[in-house]
Amino acid sequence: MVRGGYVYILTNYNNSVLYTGVTSNIKNRLFEHKNNTHPNSFTSKYNVKKLIFIQSFNTINEAIHFEKYVKRKSRKFKINLIDKNNPNWKGLEELVSDWD
Repeated sequence: MVRGGYVYILTNYNNSVLYTGVTSNIKNRLFEHKNNTHPNSFTSKYNVKKLIFIQSFNTINEAIHFEKYVKRKSRKFKINLIDKNNPNWKGLEELVSDWD
């Protein structure tokens, strides 16, 4: 069985901090971010919990490749990526609430 993956970008509620991540289980990963299950993590430290970008991939390897690509890029690149897909920087958590 081939497992898909997701690349996501989170921000804080001031939209001043960006965090790029990858996962094969987006619902579980968002739960972990929201509930600070890793209290010493970057996202916990900077209160980064608002999902503003998500892209799905057929395989986790494709997702990992894209995540590494995005992480190497500038903040401006990430902002443009978000703006293109979510111009109002609306929280997208509800979008994934029904996903498996």
